[in-house]
Amino acid sequence: MTQTATKLACAPVLLIEDEPAIMALVRAVLEGHGYAVVATESGASALYLLKEGDFHGVVSDMRTPGGVDGAQVYAWIATHRPELASRLVFITGDIANEETAATLRQTGAPCVEKPFRVADFIAVIEKTLGRPSR
Repeated sequence: MTQTATKLACAPVLLIEDEPAIMALVRAVLEGHGYAVVATESGASALYLLKEGDFHGVVSDMRTPGGVDGAQVYAWIATHRPELASRLVFITGDIANEETAATLRQTGAPCVEKPFRVADFIAVIEKTLGRPSR
């Protein structure tokens, strides 16, 4: 494994979720499966973290407070950190919303609908991010 690949494999997953109970669940599931996690409640703070740090992947709610939603986070990643664009997973309880559906079509990013089964969620995460090296 190259030094860059090793650094990436050890990098945390950025979790963007504004609902405390969902954030706690997703964080516990990810950490329980060997991923390190950095969590934030807003898309705006996520952009700051993305500018400053290295991340293995991103798990983002579609709707977050602070004026930057999941679609805008994805657009920023596609422009400024394109290597992460294929390692982003959306989570949402609003999959029927036309704006959400359009974002999912445009980005091609996988989406897990809330409420979700942990096994289904982690299957999408492992397919998208790979399994963490333990």
